Amino acid sequence: MKVSDILEHFLSISPWIDRKDTVDRIIDGDGDLDVSRCLVTWMPTRGAIEEAARRGIRLVICHEPTFWNHRDILSDDPAVVEKRALIQKHGISIIRNHDCWDRFPEIGIPFAWAKFLGIPGAPVRLGAANYQHRYDITPIEAGQFAEQVARACASIGEDQVQFTGDPSQKISRVGIGTGCCCNIRTFIEMGCDCSVVCDDGSCYWSEIQRAKEIGHPVIRVNHGTSEEPGMVTLTNYINTQMKGLSAEHLPHGSTFRLTRVA
Repeated sequence: MKVSDILEHFLSISPWIDRKDTVDRIIDGDGDLDVSRCLVTWMPTRGAIEEAARRGIRLVICHEPTFWNHRDILSDDPAVVEKRALIQKHGISIIRNHDCWDRFPEIGIPFAWAKFLGIPGAPVRLGAANYQHRYDITPIEAGQFAEQVARACASIGEDQVQFTGDPSQKISRVGIGTGCCCNIRTFIEMGCDCSVVCDDGSCYWSEIQRAKEIGHPVIRVNHGTSEEPGMVTLTNYINTQMKGLSAEHLPHGSTFRLTRVA
């Protein structure tokens, strides 16, 4: 398949996409390149590019930026120049699948995250242009739910999560978001009594402190952790729905490794 045809496939099944404004495009490389294999990874790091080359794969499909800004705008930053040279050295093309997969029904990023955390069923309410979801669950103590989240996340490198609130407080309406779409006030407006957020979407301390003081428990994880399950579902989608293209998943997981005092 041509790289450009693969991009078109995802754009064509995502009617919510504004083609004039989306970041989903060929970030670097040759759109006419014929490929039969791709590497799916959350962020196309230098390590991921080297790994694709080692495996003999010339297409990387990613979710987040290549050049450390949301629209992948090129600059004369030496780090950008060096990374482009590495990509071109290995003859690799990069497709970004962000806006399509963030809102893809049932298996896109937030849906995959909820299922990964062991939350059954479909969201009962959507907010923030369908990026923030509310799930109604069997009542559970907030502290126990935080432990459930930590157990799930341990497999992708984050075996401790940040938690604020009363651990004994019963919750049953959980807000799920990823990336920058983790606004706690929006979750509260959606009727949620607990929010699961990530560090990129709730980085300003005041909203978390406000939530604590009004009795709204918050569980926070790393951005990479929250979106890794969606990379697994994207890999599976390619392997089952796109004839002529096979995908290999390269895990990214949590960007941070937790250091403990012995």
